[in-house]
Amino acid sequence: MSQEKVILTGVVIESLPDTHFRVQLEDGTVMLAYLSGKMKYNRIRILVGDVVEIELDVYGGKPKLVRRK
Repeated sequence: MSQEKVILTGVVIESLPDTHFRVQLEDGTVMLAYLSGKMKYNRIRILVGDVVEIELDVYGGKPKLVRRK
């Protein structure tokens, strides 16, 4: 049972404690996203103004930051 992952692009507008970020999507929606495990493990830095891809959970959980462009 494979489920499609929804990937959206946005810009980081605020950096919060505990690897959480406020991301503004292309359509203007602002979401609270957290850093994925691989990005934490490899110590990828995310700064305000970075263009990022977020992955939405199919069950309605918090979005996950998966890639910096």
